[in-house]
Amino acid sequence: MGKESTKNELGTPVLEQVYGKGVSRAAARQRKARLGMTSEGRKPGWGSYAGLIVTLLLFVFPLYYAISIASQDSPSNQYGVQALIPGGSLFRNLGRAFGELKFWQALGGTFTVATVVSISTVFFSTLAGYSFAKLHFRGRNVLLTCVVATMTIPQQLSVVPLYIMANKAGLYGNLLAVIIPGLVSAFGVFWMTQYLSDALPYELIEAARVDGCSMFRTFLSVGLPAARPAAAMLFLFTFIGQWTNYFWPMLVLGANKNSMLTTAAAALKGAYFTDYTIVMSGVLLTTFPLVLLFFFAGKQLVSGIMAGAVKG
Repeated sequence: MGKESTKNELGTPVLEQVYGKGVSRAAARQRKARLGMTSEGRKPGWGSYAGLIVTLLLFVFPLYYAISIASQDSPSNQYGVQALIPGGSLFRNLGRAFGELKFWQALGGTFTVATVVSISTVFFSTLAGYSFAKLHFRGRNVLLTCVVATMTIPQQLSVVPLYIMANKAGLYGNLLAVIIPGLVSAFGVFWMTQYLSDALPYELIEAARVDGCSMFRTFLSVGLPAARPAAAMLFLFTFIGQWTNYFWPMLVLGANKNSMLTTAAAALKGAYFTDYTIVMSGVLLTTFPLVLLFFFAGKQLVSGIMAGAVKG
């Protein structure tokens, strides 16, 4: 039993050197078989694959439908069963939407808002999470409870006071009116508090303090590196949330709606008739940068989620 366990723990090249090629191949086949099993130690059946396929189709179908409508030859083909069959005018419609959106202006504004808000949210949330998780001060639990309690308040309830404050501050129609309310989030503070409470040992903080680091320097040198996986996840989720944000920018940007992609795409609707071939083309142009982001950073996103979910 002990010898078999040792074989399972060794890598394939080591097994080949110690036990020979036959044992190495057998171990590789066993490892491959184990990778195809579920967490309960059994192989997934046809029901599991059917469920996954149905779920995938449900998520992919809206995107396919948008592409199909955006590729129609004329606005008359944007309804009914014929809208499910892709046409041949996708790139022509994308070009029209590109011009009507003022794409580069909207892309620059959206990227600025998403980047500034994401960096600010990560920094302040990590700073607050570090304080709540590792510093002992009076009222810590009460303050954390108040922060978490704000997550239960619907966004719509804060719209009116935020709108009044933005208007009185002279920010109406300015991107700052979109950036400032999102500089920190209650979810970010809660997430980083939960992560740092387990991921950062007190011994590292005490060692930094003994070496003469100030409290803020300890946070920069010890807290931030320890929070990197969760911070990466928080950055990506905040970036995606700000990129797709529509409700608040629509209210506060006024006539300056071309400053962000979501509001610019919504402005493609006509007053009396809506050409959804152009609207869906604008939606695709708005979504495409996010698809690229997930393509290049999806692995980091998944690893950040798993790092935050696994305790101990």
